[in-house]
Amino acid sequence: MFDLQGFGALLLSGATVTIKLALTSLAIGMVLGLLGATAKLSNVWLLRKLATVYTATMRGIPELLLVLFIYYGGSMLLMSILKKFGYNDYIEISAFWGGVMALSIAFGAYATEIFRMAIQEIPVGQREAAQAIGMRPLKIFSRITLPQVWQIALPGLGNLFLVLLKDTALVSVVGLKDIMYQSSRAAQSTQQPFTFYMAAAIIYLGLTILITGFMMWLEWRANPAARYAKKLTRQSSAG
Repeated sequence: MFDLQGFGALLLSGATVTIKLALTSLAIGMVLGLLGATAKLSNVWLLRKLATVYTATMRGIPELLLVLFIYYGGSMLLMSILKKFGYNDYIEISAFWGGVMALSIAFGAYATEIFRMAIQEIPVGQREAAQAIGMRPLKIFSRITLPQVWQIALPGLGNLFLVLLKDTALVSVVGLKDIMYQSSRAAQSTQQPFTFYMAAAIIYLGLTILITGFMMWLEWRANPAARYAKKLTRQSSAG
């Protein structure tokens, strides 16, 4: 039942592509989320409206449609723009970067709301006190706001990343050789779909368990008060 018939290496290569896609999308999506949250909390009306339109639109469009739109529509848009400058060759966005753009934009829309709520959880008095002692806005953000935002937003971002990992399977429809693509190829070649789709499910489950454990460690590292309380508990138990 679980004989991979020589396709194990292909599944592992697909897992590598999936991990690269997820991590790249996570990095770009985090930046988009921070920018979106900053814009939503900005005093500039136009920035607030643009951020609101971005989050409302991206959260309302299925990720699969976003992947197809960017992969196919992006190539057409680039060609139409470059034709005005005399460039008439065909341009094709790679499946990997098309997937990265789609997943990053979708992730950033959800992360925007998580970051926004996390920023609003920080007492205003902290920023006012920092301003009173002459700290610049960028230094206030990096030294006071961002560390606390990271601690508050981490659980929500961890859940979003798990969703992102599973959404990478959608990019296989445009030819990216990820886990789903390779498992589908193996299933068609061997006529054993159950074996290879089960193998894909096990790989996804294993990655999910690893990520969950890593996120729990990050949450523990980001909460020094909890670590200190645990240390005191162990000392009192030992005494």
